[in-house]
This record gives sequence, structure tokens and C-alpha cells, in this order.
Amino acid sequence: MFTLRVAKAQPEYVTYKERYKVDLPLQMAECEANYVRLSKLVAREAADEIRFIVTTANQPWLHLLKITERSPYTTTLELSRTAMGVASEWLSMPKLTLRMYHDAKLAEVLAWEGHKRLRPRYDYPNQSMYQSDEKYQLNRFLGEWLNLCLAQGHDANELAPF
Repeated sequence: MFTLRVAKAQPEYVTYKERYKVDLPLQMAECEANYVRLSKLVAREAADEIRFIVTTANQPWLHLLKITERSPYTTTLELSRTAMGVASEWLSMPKLTLRMYHDAKLAEVLAWEGHKRLRPRYDYPNQSMYQSDEKYQLNRFLGEWLNLCLAQGHDANELAPF
């Protein structure tokens, strides 16, 4: 008369992705390293605009590090890059807005190309199609960019490397 239905287990090929969890120590370590890298670039000059050239693959790129706001505990900066000589728009780098926290000795990306107020974690998919760890990826990108600047950069007015 009545038959009992047996609950079937999910097939083996169906997997559920675990929700992204922010690795706070990893993010703080990246922000600390970015602070040290930025300090090396900013400490050289007291000016509000620092220009330097980085040459990669025989293509010189002019980098501009512009201080937009100074306060006792924070400094807000913009980092951008433009091609010198043969310009290619498809290879342009984003303009990053950065903040250095002098009391905590941290530096993080606040915004890039109009994308502001980055959250530490996003559900995926989302309206802007950010990755789950978008903020960490941007801070890591900043770290790689600053490492390149420190390793291969030189002052725009001189040919001496950093």
C-alpha cells in the first residue's frame, strides 16, 4: 500500500564548495609587507608626488606615487603607471588608491579604478562579480607591483636604481 522512499545520497561527482573564510593573519602579513615596501619608496622624498621609472621587457614605464592626504596616523596615496614611448592602452595598469596606517604599520588597497569600499569577503556570484577574496588579491597584486618597483625601478631624474 505505502512504500517508503529511501533517501539517496548525493552522487560522488557532486561537490559543494566551502564558503570562503578570511585568513586574517595572511591578510595582515601582506598589509605589513606592503607598508614596508611603500615606506621604502615614500621615505626617499618629502614631495607629494614621487616619479620613478621601471623598465620591463625593454619597455620603460613611468610610475607616479601621489600623496593625496596626510594625517598623523594615516597617509592616502594613488599609484599609477603610464607607458613611455610606445603606449598600449590594452596593457594599462589600474590606478590604485592606497592607505598607509602609521600606528599599525599596515598598508592596504582602498579602491581601484572606481571600485571602492572593498569588503574582505564576497559571496559568489555577486552583482559586481568580485572574487570571494577580492581584497586579498588586490593587496597581493600591490605587493607584487611594489616588489617590481623596488627591484627594477630607478628615479625618473637619475639613472641610479633604488
